[in-house]
Amino acid sequence: MNIKKVIEELNKKYPGKKIIKNNENNPTEILCEVDPSTSHPEYSLAVAVIDKSQQHVHKNSTEKYKVIKGKLILYIDGKRHDLYEGEKVTVNPNQTHFAEGNETWIECYSEPGWTFEDHILKE
Repeated sequence: MNIKKVIEELNKKYPGKKIIKNNENNPTEILCEVDPSTSHPEYSLAVAVIDKSQQHVHKNSTEKYKVIKGKLILYIDGKRHDLYEGEKVTVNPNQTHFAEGNETWIECYSEPGWTFEDHILKE
């Protein structure tokens, strides 16, 4: 992933928004909080650029993924879903999931809004 280019593009498209790297030194996912849950806990909207996300689960949130650019391979409870630009999928609470791409851009809408406490990493 071209980290510098991705962050520059996110800053240009979403000025002033918080950017989170899943690993500070070698990120494989970069997230931009476009409309964070801190503004309204009932929902949130983020844009993520993904090479590979960490396997995780949410106890409370339902996530709706929409591919903006590229191809996304999303694994939900071990089942593979190939998604292309414009395609959407829903991840329900308690479903273990992770994604793979190649600088793939997605929108992620969460209800209730995404929080660190509800993002539980799995091995």
